[in-house]
Amino acid sequence: MKQQEAVKALTISYEVQNEITQFLYREAHLLDSRNYRGWLDLLAEDIVYQMPARITTEGKHDTPNIDYKSRYFEETKQSLLTRVKRLDSTSSAWAEISGPRQRHFISNVFIEKGVMNEGGNEEYFVRSNFLFKRNRGSALTSEELFGAREDVIRKENGEWKLASRIIYPDQTVLGTINLSMFL
Repeated sequence: MKQQEAVKALTISYEVQNEITQFLYREAHLLDSRNYRGWLDLLAEDIVYQMPARITTEGKHDTPNIDYKSRYFEETKQSLLTRVKRLDSTSSAWAEISGPRQRHFISNVFIEKGVMNEGGNEEYFVRSNFLFKRNRGSALTSEELFGAREDVIRKENGEWKLASRIIYPDQTVLGTINLSMFL
């Protein structure tokens, strides 16, 4: 109960909506430009970044069909930094040699609610959809992932930071060679 008392609901203004949407577009641009160090700067120090597995279930269509016990990844800022360092080292990231072309498409950005957290920072709970496309070498086909995301975006010292992300893929079998570039 104390945690509920410590948070204060915030009004979601057009300005906040625009700033958060632009933040998400900037994040996509940094990833598409392979500016992973710049991308890391957008992340809060206490970030939790995860992608649970989607499963196929029989029966009702209104069940979430997400297996939270099985995850493709569950990262912290430190583990994401390790992934970025590995990408910088082409000797151990052989699948990324010659840099695949990639695009992150973000849509349907919806700010569900905003609160003032215990630390006095604004936090907004944001839902969005994504489409990730990647092409390697001279391949005629491209890899893709698509689904939804739930983010917590926090304003710290006047800057927006990604504090939490849960990625919900729509596929039960991922159509990518690896997840190293899907950050």
